[in-house]
Amino acid sequence: MKLDVTAEVILSQLGYSNNDSSLKQAQRAIDVTKGYEKFAKQIITLNDHLKKMNAYVGLSNKTDFFKIKCDENDSAEILEEFHEEVSHWADKYHVKLEKSDKKHLYYILGSI
Repeated sequence: MKLDVTAEVILSQLGYSNNDSSLKQAQRAIDVTKGYEKFAKQIITLNDHLKKMNAYVGLSNKTDFFKIKCDENDSAEILEEFHEEVSHWADKYHVKLEKSDKKHLYYILGSI
């Protein structure tokens, strides 16, 4: 059985409420993320894995892309593990990321 990770599904799995505004924002993120369908299920898996690090995958309020974020007040070990995990995930699924210079934050740009 093939599961399409639609805007509704991704909102639900990332913990967002399902309303018009969120649906439109999620659909914009899906539309601008090159090759989204190739790794959409892995976004959900990554989010679940990051929870133990106080990190998450979410919708960005500043761009139309999905973001991967870790709180800055976490320990150095957790922050290091976060960056290693995100890098490993991106390499494994051939996903292009853009890292923020100022925060522990990445934007998911799409398939390489």
